[in-house]
Amino acid sequence: MKAFKLININGTESSFVEGFIPEIEHIKANYFFAQTSIEAYQLTAHPAPRYQFVVTLKGKLKFTVSNGDSFVIEPGIILIANDLNGKGHTWELMEGEEWSRLYIIPEAGYDDLFRESKP
Repeated sequence: MKAFKLININGTESSFVEGFIPEIEHIKANYFFAQTSIEAYQLTAHPAPRYQFVVTLKGKLKFTVSNGDSFVIEPGIILIANDLNGKGHTWELMEGEEWSRLYIIPEAGYDDLFRESKP
């Protein structure tokens, strides 16, 4: 499955790595659903509140990290949020009226199976 991983570099800067998760397996985790309208939170820089997977169910979004680079998330692409320090990232809804998503918070020490794509 295609995935993007938000990370911290240089201590407090946010960046991302494009890659994939090669297999799906059962993980011990907590989860919850969220829905955000266009007006709420959009374009407000923030770090991830915790290490988490974000599975978009509805919406197409552009994420921008602190150096200005960006990528697009839509249903079927997994976001692994691990930029826990500093300014963080912003997101902007590109299509639709809301962003519906599932958050999965893995237990501490879980290997997220993320593999970076070769350029």
